[in-house]
Amino acid sequence: MIKKIAGKYVVVGETKTSSGKVRKFGTYNTLAEAKERLREVEFFKHRATK
Repeated sequence: MIKKIAGKYVVVGETKTSSGKVRKFGTYNTLAEAKERLREVEFFKHRATK
């Protein structure tokens, strides 16, 4: 999920951790950069493990 916070785009996890916080995957200046990072996160999340 991408949220706009203080003029920047932040990639955050959709679920909360056990302590109630969301996991951040980076802060980016443009929406395109944030979308690219979100795509990378989704790729590794759904990657088949051996």
